[in-house]
Amino acid sequence: MQVHLSDSPEIKSLRALLDRALSKAYPTTTLVRYLPPPPDGRIVVVGAGKAGAAMAEAVEDALSSVSESLVVVPYGHKRPCRLINIVEAGHPVPDNAGEKAARKILGIASSLGADDLLVCLLSGGGSALLSLPSTGIILDEKRDLTRELLACGAGIHDINTVRKHLSDIKGGRLAAAAFPARTVTLALSDVPGNDPATIASGPTVGDATSRKDALEILSAYGIKPPPSIKAKLASPTAESPFPSDLKLTASEIVITATAAEALDVAVTFAEEQGLGVVNLGDEVEGIASVLAGEHARAFEFERLAHSTGKGFVLISGGEATVALHGDGKGGPNQEYLLALAIELDGRPNVFALAADTDGIDGASKAAGAFITPSTLTRAAAQGLDPQAHLTRNDAGGFFERLGDLIITGPTCTNVNDFRAIAYIPSRD
Repeated sequence: MQVHLSDSPEIKSLRALLDRALSKAYPTTTLVRYLPPPPDGRIVVVGAGKAGAAMAEAVEDALSSVSESLVVVPYGHKRPCRLINIVEAGHPVPDNAGEKAARKILGIASSLGADDLLVCLLSGGGSALLSLPSTGIILDEKRDLTRELLACGAGIHDINTVRKHLSDIKGGRLAAAAFPARTVTLALSDVPGNDPATIASGPTVGDATSRKDALEILSAYGIKPPPSIKAKLASPTAESPFPSDLKLTASEIVITATAAEALDVAVTFAEEQGLGVVNLGDEVEGIASVLAGEHARAFEFERLAHSTGKGFVLISGGEATVALHGDGKGGPNQEYLLALAIELDGRPNVFALAADTDGIDGASKAAGAFITPSTLTRAAAQGLDPQAHLTRNDAGGFFERLGDLIITGPTCTNVNDFRAIAYIPSRD
């Protein structure tokens, strides 16, 4: 009986690293340590993100009561909660369900008084899920603008800077609406650098960027917004509350899980397995195909520098992006791996894995994929042209044909990308 490559010891070893990282990032009951004592008034729980339902499960038993609640998660991410109401909406492209949920969350916050407590649970994906366009802008216009930014390969900071200035809930506006109630935000970071103002576009955090910054970002990517968005960004009403705004003085945020912590756990496990390790860190950003070339060179340099005859792995996190030129399928991690396979050109004993820790690479159903020394020869045997697939952004189709996709389903967490390139000597 033929053993599939996903069951090979080398790929199982890389999957074990990913699994350790996911376990570290998963919301647990340790979240409750960050909750304040019960207030004199009401406790309200709101939130958004891919980890939203798991976070709600983790905190609800520690709350004495919940007067009102609404946490919005992507379709397929709902979990059974006893006290906290969970609804599903569109991601990565916002939909009407997300707009409806965001409007209700803003209304809940606006009803609070000085003795009340707003608990906000945020994680990656919250920006798309909490989509409440500014007055005068319709959802389709903002949705199209988001698509354009994604297609250009824009980084999350740039995308969220634009989003915040076209929203009635992002960029500190949610906490400002809740004032004078106390707001405590628990967040899982999916952004390089862990900037609280970027996680889910910072609905409870002051915004140091300006509408001018948003206009400059659109100009830099050659995007011409429709008249309504152009007019909004030209208006002072587009400015978000600054960090020093009085209405944000009752708001605080705690980042409860980061990519760096997840990578550290993977590094420790790799070392326990006898592998030499270099960790490039959790802030690696850039176009996926460009990163692949850089990492192939870095891997070879580090492997030679650590040449002891034993296995070696190069680990990194952060966020890869894709500049769309074709109409293929897949996501940044799959595109990174296809470009990496081309760069490595079948190098013996070298294996790699790349996946998004939320279980969704881009808009695909796969978390990512893996490559082996035989990737290109197996592709040739099936008549697949790796470069042609890369050119049309069809890494997903390439790895699907090979059967080398990694499919986890929703993981209910998100600390961004996980990448590992390993030299694993033959056991002969």
